[in-house]
Amino acid sequence: MSARGLLKEQSGNESRVIEMRDDDIVVEAIRVEDVPDEERRRVTISYNAMDVCRGVSRLLMQQGYSPIAEFKLSNHRRMDVAAVADDGTMLGVEIKVSVADLKADDKWPEYLPYCDLFFFAVHPDFPQHLLPPECGLIVADKYGGAIIRPARRMTLHASRRRAVTLRFAKQAADRLARVFDPNGY
Repeated sequence: MSARGLLKEQSGNESRVIEMRDDDIVVEAIRVEDVPDEERRRVTISYNAMDVCRGVSRLLMQQGYSPIAEFKLSNHRRMDVAAVADDGTMLGVEIKVSVADLKADDKWPEYLPYCDLFFFAVHPDFPQHLLPPECGLIVADKYGGAIIRPARRMTLHASRRRAVTLRFAKQAADRLARVFDPNGY
């Protein structure tokens, strides 16, 4: 899942596509019919990833975590979902909605130094046997999710934990500020 891309939105009989940019702000809304055929497949994938993200976020909140989507790391990577617990545990989630997406992804190991727990999250129909067995597994849809395989606990170094926690707090606060004053940024 990426903050940059297209998102399909259905409202009654009308469909439209919303373009998302790195700053997480909707910049353009167009009709689905206006999207070139080669882009429509990407629209569907983004929509499924958003469903999984929503379900993962709901699950994590039920588990006592505070999640945010598209967490920017200091190594210039983006974790699909990051969450922090009351005890400071940092949890990372990589969402996969297609086998092609999984096979093309070689960057997920770069997320591991930034979290205590790491999970892959997939939709219920995803072939789970293809996912790395050393990582936790969450199955989710837009209504919720379940932890199918727990993640192995890794321990962040204290200085890394502090840096990641501060980055998490700043990104969450910036997003909240944009909600209250979208034109102020």
